[in-house]
Amino acid sequence: MSDPVHVVCPHCHTTNRVPQERLADGGTCGRCKERLFPGTAVELDQASFDRHVGHSDIPLVVDFWAPWCGPCRSMAPHFAEAARRLSPHYRLAKVNTEEEQQLAARYDIRSIPTLAVFRNGAEVARTSGAMPAEALMAWVRQNSPA
Repeated sequence: MSDPVHVVCPHCHTTNRVPQERLADGGTCGRCKERLFPGTAVELDQASFDRHVGHSDIPLVVDFWAPWCGPCRSMAPHFAEAARRLSPHYRLAKVNTEEEQQLAARYDIRSIPTLAVFRNGAEVARTSGAMPAEALMAWVRQNSPA
């Protein structure tokens, strides 16, 4: 059996250990018993963002967006599709920059939508602008191979 992978629950934000070879099986959180990989993007606030960035071994792809942003709204279904298709090897998440202004400032988000990939606690890639699901998935895989 391989070393376990640390996975942060998208519901209660508890860190779970999952054997590498069992990632595709999904799994449930040891604390809240919810699915660890629901195949949807996770809405994050500052506290949960820090938890997912700092405690997960799975690359985190964050969409910094705002509800008033037309390109953000047009990309939303594509981001949801990518979340479904990239799970469980990537965790896709959304940060509403209107509600989380300090987090947006901390990461110097100047235009939206901005996508950032975090791995092992650090940002490894960033791009701005809306893109279709296929292009988004290709960009994620290119910038953070699973």
